Amino acid sequence: MTPTVVLFDLLTALLDSWTVWNAAAGSEEAGRRWRAAYLRLTYGSGWYRPYETLVREAALATGLDVGAAVRLERAWDTLPPWEDAARALEALAGHVKLGVVTNCSTALGARAAARLDVPWDVIVTAEDAGFYKPHPAPYRMALERLGASADEARFVAGSGYDLIGTQAVGLRTYWHNRVGLARPEGAPAAELESSTLAALPAWVLGAGVVAR
Repeated sequence: MTPTVVLFDLLTALLDSWTVWNAAAGSEEAGRRWRAAYLRLTYGSGWYRPYETLVREAALATGLDVGAAVRLERAWDTLPPWEDAARALEALAGHVKLGVVTNCSTALGARAAARLDVPWDVIVTAEDAGFYKPHPAPYRMALERLGASADEARFVAGSGYDLIGTQAVGLRTYWHNRVGLARPEGAPAAELESSTLAALPAWVLGAGVVAR
């Protein structure tokens, strides 16, 4: 079945949040530790606790001060899209509905989504759904708002943890593993894993389609 909907993780599948976290932390090493601690908190939490609170808790847990979290939020509107994100989205636009399912607050999700020049059909955050991914609730909320079944949709993951959630919902998944992360324990393999988004349009629409 040709899909009618493509949903995206936002902060790693389409945007390079890594460099912004690293800059706020003061180094790549500190940023990676902080980000890993944050991921453990969000994926361990399940139900929604304020995103900004978890970011601060993770900073303190890894030896940073709350100033790092303040710097991150101040830099939020500078989150850069991956260089091939615009081409992939342009190739899909007009063929499918496009949506975002992201683990952050409603306010920060809207600001991050605005970094891409896309008229999104739906934006669902963890705050909206009341749960953090990989809980099924955020994915299901996006599908419900679009009136689509999982069979009619595809998902583009940025984190390997998304693979756990999309399997639970029945979403076929493309893992844009830009920075070469290891697949988390218990996560299934993606249908397609790539370090770029170049293969995404053909994966969604058919072999004759390439990103311009």
